[in-house]
Amino acid sequence: MTSQVPCYTIINSPDLEVPNEMQLKQDLEKGDTNVKIETLKRVIKLLLNGERYPGLIMTIIRFVLPVQNHTIKKLLLIFWEIVPKTSADGKLLQEMILVCDAYRKDLQHPNEFLRGSTLRFLCKLKEPELLEPLMPAIRACLDHRHSYVRRNAVLAIFTIYKNFDWLVPDGPELIASFLDTQQDMSCKRNAFLMLLHADQERALNYLASCIDQVHTFGDILQLVIVELIYKVCHANPAERSRFIRCIYNLLNSSSNAVRYESAGTLITLSLAPTAIKAAASCYIELVVKESDNNVKLIVLDRLVAMKEHEGMEKVMQDLVMDVLRVLAAPDIEVRRKTLALALDLVYSRNIGEMVLVLKKEVAKTHNVEHEDTGKYRQLLVRTLHTCSIKFPDVAANVIPVLVEFLSDTNELAAADVLVFIREAIQKFPALRALIIEHLIEAFPQIKSSKIHRAAVWILGEYVEGPQILEVIAVIQQTLGEVPMVEAEQRRLAGDQTEEQKQQQGSTGGSAPGSATEGSASGSGSGNASNKVTSDGTYATQSAYSLAPVAKAEKRPPLRQYLMDGDFFIGAALSATLTKLALRYAELQPEARAQNRLTTQVMLIMSSILHLGKSGFPTKPITNDDTDRIFVCLRTLSERTPEAVAVFTLFCREALGKMLDAQHDEDQRMLKEKQKATAKVQPDDPVLFAQLSNGRDNQLGENVFESSLNQALAGSKNAQQSDVASPNSKLNKVTQLTGFSDPVYAEAYVNVNQYDIVLDVLIVNQTNDTLQNCTLELATLGDLKLVERPHPVVLAPHDFCNIKANVKVSSTENGIIFGNIVYDTALNTNVVVLNTIHIDIMDYIIPASCTDTEFRQMWQDFEWENKVTVNTSFTDLHEYLKHLLKSTNMKCLTPEKALSGQCGFMAANMYAKSIFGENALANLSIEKPVDDPDSKVTGHIRIRAKSQGMALSLGDKISSSQKQSVQAA
Repeated sequence: MTSQVPCYTIINSPDLEVPNEMQLKQDLEKGDTNVKIETLKRVIKLLLNGERYPGLIMTIIRFVLPVQNHTIKKLLLIFWEIVPKTSADGKLLQEMILVCDAYRKDLQHPNEFLRGSTLRFLCKLKEPELLEPLMPAIRACLDHRHSYVRRNAVLAIFTIYKNFDWLVPDGPELIASFLDTQQDMSCKRNAFLMLLHADQERALNYLASCIDQVHTFGDILQLVIVELIYKVCHANPAERSRFIRCIYNLLNSSSNAVRYESAGTLITLSLAPTAIKAAASCYIELVVKESDNNVKLIVLDRLVAMKEHEGMEKVMQDLVMDVLRVLAAPDIEVRRKTLALALDLVYSRNIGEMVLVLKKEVAKTHNVEHEDTGKYRQLLVRTLHTCSIKFPDVAANVIPVLVEFLSDTNELAAADVLVFIREAIQKFPALRALIIEHLIEAFPQIKSSKIHRAAVWILGEYVEGPQILEVIAVIQQTLGEVPMVEAEQRRLAGDQTEEQKQQQGSTGGSAPGSATEGSASGSGSGNASNKVTSDGTYATQSAYSLAPVAKAEKRPPLRQYLMDGDFFIGAALSATLTKLALRYAELQPEARAQNRLTTQVMLIMSSILHLGKSGFPTKPITNDDTDRIFVCLRTLSERTPEAVAVFTLFCREALGKMLDAQHDEDQRMLKEKQKATAKVQPDDPVLFAQLSNGRDNQLGENVFESSLNQALAGSKNAQQSDVASPNSKLNKVTQLTGFSDPVYAEAYVNVNQYDIVLDVLIVNQTNDTLQNCTLELATLGDLKLVERPHPVVLAPHDFCNIKANVKVSSTENGIIFGNIVYDTALNTNVVVLNTIHIDIMDYIIPASCTDTEFRQMWQDFEWENKVTVNTSFTDLHEYLKHLLKSTNMKCLTPEKALSGQCGFMAANMYAKSIFGENALANLSIEKPVDDPDSKVTGHIRIRAKSQGMALSLGDKISSSQKQSVQAA
């Protein structure tokens, strides 16, 4: 028979010196109440740490048990819970009869707290010999005046009936009659819970008798009623019509927990549109009203799961506007999930309303500076982008709103706007004039070099006709006076530049009163300004006596970028001006007008080159940018057909191809997603929980089973079901000792989300009884042992299962090691265990991100691990597949970019851990094309925020390579 040790209360005591048993006895016998309390606490901690004091039991019975102090009473409950109650041969200790008598007195004590806490303690007892004499006293507690005693009496009877039904054979009848007379909700809940598990028929009869009053019950009882209805309706579908109205009523409960459970139960019982709508509306209300972010995310996950069910998606499409109410939540993760859900549900009839809501949200973010405001703006931009591409009719309304973001200080949002504008201007020719008009208008207000660069490219590529001159004028305005070197020299000498003169002219024209002030400060010809002194008299100060103050000059934006040494924008500007000049030459037949514009453009380019080498900017122009500008100048002067075709045609073609490739990739991903949601056919086989791999729909027939599977699996990766399925446990078994060792041990390693449960099977292979057989474990890495496994006694050839929990705090490879210690009649023995390696792959999930995000993270992460490729693979694509499989990463490089054989391959890979850590990898491999048998060579660079993540992934790749080489 397997000996099973109950789960005990864990009290951690890191530094505890082992005292003398005689000293403990003396303190318990002769000490005052406070000394007894402290000594009892020490004894409890020592017992939990594996010490054994059999001689103390009688001392405690004689000198501590009779004390009426409440603290001592509480401590004694813990002591009797953990102390060994049986002798080495497995028989109950004689002293426990005295303890039993003491607890019978406590069950009849006038203090209701003592009675209730004693009843709670009895729920943990597993010895029927101790419980049998206490049964009359436990029954008597059912009629106690205080609800605390009554509800604990019900729980005691429930656990005793569950474990030893022969001690209380009439338990269900007793509790059913008790339930009819009770008014207190906690007593009713406990009684109903017992009937639910012990005698479902009686529970149903009680529910039928009071089904109309269910909405008046307390939330703890309502939760148990929901559980009963769920179980009954699944066991007997004919009962659905009888109880479904009750579930509808509970959707309006005052308790959020009851509403959540009721909504979940309703959609598993009925797929009628009214039921789906009621459940979804209930979920949305919960998300809106609940303040806890974790609750919001959990409920949103339920809504996402409902949306993925084909029959529910159509009903939920009408609730898009309700879903968008959740955007009022301040948390960025909640907003991200909400926008993704709304985007999946929106359709042509309500897209207009959704865009109006998103416009309002955009307006709200303008004057709010919060740490997540920038990210939220970026989310809104991306959502509006997707809406416009999916529903082109709304693009005209969205573009003016989004263009306002270009002048935003948040570069992320502005960059996303330009990505959208680039796609829209290519895909919707009818909107080009509108987009360019808004872009020209916003161009001078842009604050970032990167955004200006992209805007310049779009204008150069798509502007046509008379707008060409307008664009060049705007560029000149944002670039400032040309030639730039002469203007900077004048500025340095203190003379007025053309820009300052223009500013003064505009100032004088707009505000007559300020013209004198401008001329006084500019010319400085002895003009004086009046100042008022502290005593009220006027003091005159001459301009001659003022020392010149050097102040930072405000330059036009494009000029400022160049002065800061960013000449890449100069190269992009040159390419754009070249395109505009070439396009203008095609439209304008008059040679003089063509040449005038061309020389104007060439002057700007040569001025940028001159400035780059003048020494005025903080950094000189690079050779790449110099070459690029020279190519543009040469193209304009020579105008060879090939060069003109590159500038006027091929750039736009390249963009079209890139957008088509992106679209194809998105369609492929969508198809893969649709494949995953398989439809159920009439001839599909019946699924059995024990035989299935758990990949069934989350909203399938048995929600409790699937939620249990998910909890067991921990992470939502592709392999989650394999971990949870019973038939795959054998794959996770690790042998800890040899077959010839006196004690054989093997462990089933169950990796949950944030902890590891070791289920260790220990077999006594000797003919001796093993006393105090203890599993002692230690950990290496970011693992922490949560509890110490309790010692057991193993009979000859007996076996037992011991569970140990290990907490995981980050994604790193960890090691668990230890030994088994046991006592025989002669001596103490130790068996050293094999080490258990915890695999990082259990915590890594494939994930995806945009190229921009990947590059940004690659730049930010400081830890890099470079792994040399050492493999027997001869095919580049095969090696990539092997790498993705062994590292759980996702390849971000599209399939099209990797297709074909050219002798080398570069790919980006990305994964996330369940702790929110990011892992990036770049694969660069090659092999000679003319030698098909040569091995793949190259490097894999891994980057992560933490050193452990980068090293662990590198180790995983190295070990997988070794295995592939050995297999070959």
